[in-house]
Amino acid sequence: MTDAILDDAHAACNRIAPLWTLDAFVAVNPFLGLSDHALPDAAARMAAVAGARLTRPRADILARIDAGEITAADLVQALAETGAAKTPEALLAAAREPAPQATPIATVTDTAGALDGRDWTGFLTARLSVWAAERFDAGQAQWPDPQRDLPAFAHWRQSALSDATPELAGLKGFRPALAALPDTGEGIILAAPGLLGLPAAARELYFHRLLMGLPGWAGFARHLSWKAAQKGKTDDALTGLLAIRLAQDLALHRIFADRPGFTDAWAQAVQAIKTPDANAFAIDATLQAAAEAAYRRNLVARLQEAPGKTPDTRPRLQAAFCIDVRSEPFRRALEAQASGIETLGVAGFFGLPLARFAAGDPVPTAQCPVLLAPALDVDADAAARPRARDTRHFGGILKGFRSGGVSCFGFVETLGLAHAGRMLRDALARPAQPTAKPAPELAHIAPEARADLAAGILRAMSLTERFAPVVLIAGHGATSTNNPHARGLDCGACGGQPGDVNAQVLCGLLNDPRTRDGLAARGIAIPGDTRFAPALHDTTTDRVTLLGHEGLDAATLSEIRTWLDAAGALCRTERGGNATDAFERALHWAETRPEWGLAGCAAFIAAPRSRTAGARLDGRAFLHDYDWHQDRGFATLETILTAPVVVASWIALQYYGSAVDNRIFGAGDKTLHDVVGGIAVREGAEGDIRPGLPIQSLHDGSRLVHEPLRLTVMAEAPADAIAAIVARHPDLQRLVGNGWIALFAMDAEGRMTQRITANGTAPAQLAA
Repeated sequence: MTDAILDDAHAACNRIAPLWTLDAFVAVNPFLGLSDHALPDAAARMAAVAGARLTRPRADILARIDAGEITAADLVQALAETGAAKTPEALLAAAREPAPQATPIATVTDTAGALDGRDWTGFLTARLSVWAAERFDAGQAQWPDPQRDLPAFAHWRQSALSDATPELAGLKGFRPALAALPDTGEGIILAAPGLLGLPAAARELYFHRLLMGLPGWAGFARHLSWKAAQKGKTDDALTGLLAIRLAQDLALHRIFADRPGFTDAWAQAVQAIKTPDANAFAIDATLQAAAEAAYRRNLVARLQEAPGKTPDTRPRLQAAFCIDVRSEPFRRALEAQASGIETLGVAGFFGLPLARFAAGDPVPTAQCPVLLAPALDVDADAAARPRARDTRHFGGILKGFRSGGVSCFGFVETLGLAHAGRMLRDALARPAQPTAKPAPELAHIAPEARADLAAGILRAMSLTERFAPVVLIAGHGATSTNNPHARGLDCGACGGQPGDVNAQVLCGLLNDPRTRDGLAARGIAIPGDTRFAPALHDTTTDRVTLLGHEGLDAATLSEIRTWLDAAGALCRTERGGNATDAFERALHWAETRPEWGLAGCAAFIAAPRSRTAGARLDGRAFLHDYDWHQDRGFATLETILTAPVVVASWIALQYYGSAVDNRIFGAGDKTLHDVVGGIAVREGAEGDIRPGLPIQSLHDGSRLVHEPLRLTVMAEAPADAIAAIVARHPDLQRLVGNGWIALFAMDAEGRMTQRITANGTAPAQLAA
């Protein structure tokens, strides 16, 4: 029994998606723990544990059907995909009926609150959030809690036993009730089912319900365990959080045990602890599939616009960008500037999982996807480290003076006027052009290993021949002001950091004559006149800045800059603005929509650029260059499907979740945000921290800008090779088999020929 209860607790914890901190904010699939469920089952479960909905309101889809944007053929395809035994007419009739209610399971605190007419759940969540902000503070607090190294549950219990707030609010006897409970987190978890009368079949679902009562702090605790696991360690924060929620329930159960009606009400609540019937959500899942079928139909039509052939002549310029959807319009605009310009797409960390030791940072910054652990050390500016330590020390003193409860008044009196010039400069400034800095160096890498690394990167880019005289390696970042989620606009492939360091390191590696000698020995001959130049694409302003141009003559440099500037202007025009608008949004202190980020993301295409060049994809597609004819044993394809595709699915599903139910999966209203502990934001003055994206990142005030769709993935490669890779990776198999991504083999004409399933392949059968 003991092991079974703990197994249920761990299973519930594994249902929680991690929440990364604001300094490395990256997109996370909020349904990560539900990848073993298809959409109707996941919708039923999330209705039970969070009162969440997982699809758009039926009226939204019906409006698109009535407008002809979703056709009868799309409905037929959706019915075939979901296996719903209905005709399109029957589906539409059922869709006009009310959707099932998303009613969460009642907890003890919910039941007690209903009897009292008080929101005890909200009150206790707010108290727990106060504790969590102190426990997990990442440097915002002036006086860190000296006891926060205790196990999470022990730390909370110590705090709660000295906190009279619950009793003052009306929960008489809360502390004595808590003191009578087991004094360890494991003891609480083991005792709770028996004390609360939870049957075995209800335990894991009820545990999940408690954690989803505060998805923000639960997500952050899951992040801590995720990071610990990457280092081969463990972290008790999430199981401790579950124990705390159970302890709150147990304390109220004891307090209310003698209240008239409570025992019966709680007994009824226990009987109701079950997942709703997934069949009730099948209509909504089918409507969602129809919207996705409509998008795929239009996507394939647009791909027919591409010329489909790569020129044989040597290109004048090649430019590698991140696969990020914001790169697609810029790549298209740059290629339009002159014949002989080619662009490539690759994950923006450029195959370099870096640990960056930057001046001013006490610990290294990971410049790679969060699915990876950094494996290569670079020192951005070793000479500046002593000076940075002094600056950091002085900055800490100044921060304490400015933020202290008493000294803050003296700060304004003494130094307030000195900030007037800075405030005026910031108000009138334009985004500063990034300047070239000394290129970071890879540390402790032998020449042979450097050549192996470079060869692997170039093969992953499908760039092993036809090198241009100049190859631009463009990382990306974003300029915004007064924006807690600023890192979420930077490069997700670089762990929520700008990609400039990765671009500089790769260019330094590929320009090194020793590396080129090693590459030649490995069958990759880079012409002697080819120079690799690092750059940074600011996705807010669509300005690309060269970060180094050693070896480039003045005429070549001027021509490239002219092309980049013209491409940026074309992109801004396509977005419906101009340079002034973009720069003002970047620096405006009150701008809630500095850019739309990855809103609209819907597809991932792994194919030669010739399959997509010239096709207007509206900044909705992740584009990864890939030529399967150069891929020995499909190793590169395996990397693409298990890393960039998974990361792109996380992004698409974060936008999806934040759009369909921002209350549970999103960050709420930016104008109400308050940064907590340097970790995350909350909406207002108290309560849980918020995961996901602010509503302003998805909605323009009158309509959703992001259409919530699950990711469509197309790979130009033999279908059986794709299916074999899926079969080898259980996580990928679950994503594909349960419909969280739709994976297709693509032919040389840009058509989807086979759909990959959990068990192999099937004809694509796309809507006409």
